[in-house]
Amino acid sequence: MSLKNATELHSKRTMYMAIAIVGMMFFIFGFVSWVNAILIPYFRIACELTNFQSYLVTFAFYIAYLVMSIPASFVLKRAGFKRGIMYGFFCMAIGALLFVPAALSRTYWIFLAGLFSIGTGLTILQAAANPYITIVGPIESAAKRISIMGVCNKFAGIIAPLIFAAIILKATDSIVFEQLNAGVFSEEEKNIVLDSLIRRVIWPYSILSIFLFVVGIFIRYSVLPEINQEEENKEVDTDKGKSHTSILQFPYLLMGAIAMFLHVGTQVIAIDTIIGYANSMKMDLLEAKVFPSYTLTATICGYFLGILLIPKYLSQKRAFQICCIFGLIFSLGVVLSDVDLTLFGHEANLSIWSLVLLGLPNSLIYAGIWPLSIRGLGRFTKIGSSLLVMGLCGNAILPLIYGYFADLFSVKQAYWVLVPCYLYLIFFAVYGYKIEAWSLIKKK
Repeated sequence: MSLKNATELHSKRTMYMAIAIVGMMFFIFGFVSWVNAILIPYFRIACELTNFQSYLVTFAFYIAYLVMSIPASFVLKRAGFKRGIMYGFFCMAIGALLFVPAALSRTYWIFLAGLFSIGTGLTILQAAANPYITIVGPIESAAKRISIMGVCNKFAGIIAPLIFAAIILKATDSIVFEQLNAGVFSEEEKNIVLDSLIRRVIWPYSILSIFLFVVGIFIRYSVLPEINQEEENKEVDTDKGKSHTSILQFPYLLMGAIAMFLHVGTQVIAIDTIIGYANSMKMDLLEAKVFPSYTLTATICGYFLGILLIPKYLSQKRAFQICCIFGLIFSLGVVLSDVDLTLFGHEANLSIWSLVLLGLPNSLIYAGIWPLSIRGLGRFTKIGSSLLVMGLCGNAILPLIYGYFADLFSVKQAYWVLVPCYLYLIFFAVYGYKIEAWSLIKKK
């Protein structure tokens, strides 16, 4: 990093302003990402989809992290940090705009193309924002800063499904959904009803497109400091980084990428499938719409605990380990518990509340994986960060696996997919992050 950039970066005033701007970005990430929780059941009804087909929403959205992660790093390298972020927002705006022709023709693949475009824009933004928020301050407090970003992200996630549901759903829709399921409409009448349902997304996504375009322009001319990652990597290079010739020579990074893949996949399963699970308990969409917000509220509570406790009372590594263990416990609660109870005005099985509680340990797992995985990479920091961003494609793959097993067995038994994921996360949190050579000789 140049002397000028170093002075800006380590200025407290500049750092706080940068954190505020990146926090706004994470809020937008959350808003456009977690609205998928309501899009999945809505598209399943309006486009007449199976469980597996409906989870192509998350696949199309998050597979961009795998396909576009490396190209995103080149975009940031050539265009620069701020201009690259602007391009990312423009890409998201185009994706949101694609919802208009998709809704007018009720064509599911156009919706998926729009979601992929939004995911591509998010990939560029994540490739810039995650390393930035990690290096903007001391590495030992990175989990605290990531937790603050997580609060912004998950708060947006709480309100996004509720706002979207309030815009597109009507009080009489429960009757309409029942009539569609009962097959009381003729084919012509059904098409009219479904066309009317799907076209409700036109105005909200048109407004979102304009908003994302404006935010891109704002970021381009904001006071957010530019980062020269090439110079940054030269200054933080270590003997270990200099002696390595390939990113494949960092086992803990590759294991961290797998951990990231599994973590984000389990997180999306806990949030994006919970409405469908509530539907299986005879709840209609109007009642079930609040459950993603419950899960995200639990996640925010976890973030606040992280902000309060890390690193003063609890190291981010220890918090990571504790969260992975509780993730396994709650996952077993989802598939094994079978007690009905009334809570917050909902009559539901204890298993759905175990799914809600998964949001609590999920909050600090991401913040634990990132710093442990990119430490000491030196000149490989940039490509290592891109590899971790590629791991976010777990959001695309694991919900599809869940949807396949939900169709094959049941929506409850499909949650067994969570258990091996948390077992691996426990392994990485306790031992895997220490492995610095494939020979297992060098350990941190």
